[in-house]
Amino acid sequence: MGLFANLADLKAIEGEMPWEDRDMPRSMHSFLRRARDAHGARPAISYQLLSGPKDKAMTLTWDALFARSTQAANLFRSLGVAEGDVVAYVLPNCLETAVVLLGGAMAGIVNPINPLLEAEQISAILRETKAKVVVTLKAFPKTDIAQKVAESVRHAPGVTVVLEVDLVPYLAPPKAWIVPLVRPKNPVHHTAVIKDFAREAAAQRADALDFVDGQADRVAAYFHTGGTTGMPKVAQHKVSGMVYNGWLGARLLFRETDVVMCPLPLFHVFAAYPILMSMIASGAHVVFPTPAGYRGAGVMDNLWKLVERWKCTYLITVPTALAALVQRPINADISTLKNAFSGSAAMPVEVYSRFLKATGIETVEGYGLTECTCLVAVNPPGGTKKIGSVGLPFPHTHVRILQKAADGFRECAVDEVGEICVAGPGVFEGSTYTEVDKNRDLFAEGRFLRTGDLGRLDAEGYLFITGRAKDLIIRGGHNIDPATIEEALLKHEAVAMVGAIGQPDAHAGELPCAYVELVAGRDVPAAELLAFAQGHITERAAVPKHVEVLAELPKTAVGKVFKPDLRRRAITRVYDEALAEAGLTARVAAVVEDKKRGLVAQVSCPPPEEGRLQAVLGQFAGGWERV
Repeated sequence: MGLFANLADLKAIEGEMPWEDRDMPRSMHSFLRRARDAHGARPAISYQLLSGPKDKAMTLTWDALFARSTQAANLFRSLGVAEGDVVAYVLPNCLETAVVLLGGAMAGIVNPINPLLEAEQISAILRETKAKVVVTLKAFPKTDIAQKVAESVRHAPGVTVVLEVDLVPYLAPPKAWIVPLVRPKNPVHHTAVIKDFAREAAAQRADALDFVDGQADRVAAYFHTGGTTGMPKVAQHKVSGMVYNGWLGARLLFRETDVVMCPLPLFHVFAAYPILMSMIASGAHVVFPTPAGYRGAGVMDNLWKLVERWKCTYLITVPTALAALVQRPINADISTLKNAFSGSAAMPVEVYSRFLKATGIETVEGYGLTECTCLVAVNPPGGTKKIGSVGLPFPHTHVRILQKAADGFRECAVDEVGEICVAGPGVFEGSTYTEVDKNRDLFAEGRFLRTGDLGRLDAEGYLFITGRAKDLIIRGGHNIDPATIEEALLKHEAVAMVGAIGQPDAHAGELPCAYVELVAGRDVPAAELLAFAQGHITERAAVPKHVEVLAELPKTAVGKVFKPDLRRRAITRVYDEALAEAGLTARVAAVVEDKKRGLVAQVSCPPPEEGRLQAVLGQFAGGWERV
């Protein structure tokens, strides 16, 4: 047992035995049963609906989590869900979300769906996964989840049962008395049967499964990735990959005495696997504050008090949350915190430095993908953390940097940029996505998943991400397909060509922006095109922050929009605006391609302003240098 500090430690852990020879649980039920047998009455998962440090909270012990998840699995089987059938959930965070995630994976295939998506996108995912049962919220004030799901089920005829979770039990009086009186109406036009989740689950057996618990490795979860278009990509996760994430957490990081604050959503792989599965493997205790986590009312203002309340040892976070946290006073005793763990997007150096200075707490950055059942690499908690790197690949996970050549793939040299390709227990070789067509050309040499991310490995084995081959825009960890924006703007009769990219943003990492070439002879102001985009893009996160009309878009020899030039333009504009707003005369002289760091802004700066340059540009994740 112990942390790994360097590549040699990692190789030593791998050298103990092959992954296949490790004594791992073969099913989600046996995985959770081990945790119950080892930790029984200890707290497993806590939740508070409201964010106040003295607000009502509810906790499930390992005994209770096992019992509730077993009841959920038996309920799903009683509703006709077989091993290969799908239980979807459209839920914010609550105790039931974890129970449904685990019970769904025991009974069949669980399919978490982002409740922030629009009804049209939710129904597209339900159809793609052929979901039979959907678990969602009972109508509740200040959320339209129940209404959106009712509409989405109308367009997903495969759904036969909707199970509703009521959040009222999490409230203390007088709110617990008032909410049922003011509960919003939810007109239903679908034909699925609606049942109360708590009542139906309570009627089921809690000590054992009513069905044979298969021990053969199988797909137990579907996670949609992006979800920004009507045709989502759905990644398949096997039990072995889910357990692997948990084993990593228990082997390298968490102990049963740890308390982990996780204000991230359980419809995302970060919370579901590196956190929840690691809790099961280690017996540590996880706390989920409010349905919306970091987005919840008062969570940012109360977070330090919540850390004190629960005596947390680890904080799970993303760069956007850290950027907001450093702007708030530390108004509580957070001496129990050992580390913060950050993922989902690149960590700007300035945010890392400010958080360290304000709290004394090191932030450990890692890398994972939905397609890899999450975990790929992390900066070693017990060793050197290279800022700007996502660290060393985990034991049993193998990362290669490859470039496609005419006769196959070529291995890149040390520090040479290529495509990050991954093999390991979390990679479902050949069948990453549910749709067969989407798996074509996805693997190098038949087993290394081509991530679409560009990066390099340094001489000590640290992985650096330098860009994205797929051109995805990542807004605060949320994937946006540029095609969503481009297709919407191309519906305007005066638009000839569109290039959508992510422009740098100090808080979200990237924000979508679009460059437009008009039909010859037409003249349309950018403001009109922005308004048009707002009216034609259903997903709010994908609406461009900036639209600009160019006389001609930069293009490749075969006529495709050349996006690196658009990124250079966006970096120059955003950085110059930030410098001007700070009252500096420094400006971006050029944006150049650096073989190790990707696009780097070269900034012309008079000597008196040098000291302030870092504070302004350090907020952004992208590289820059003074010239």
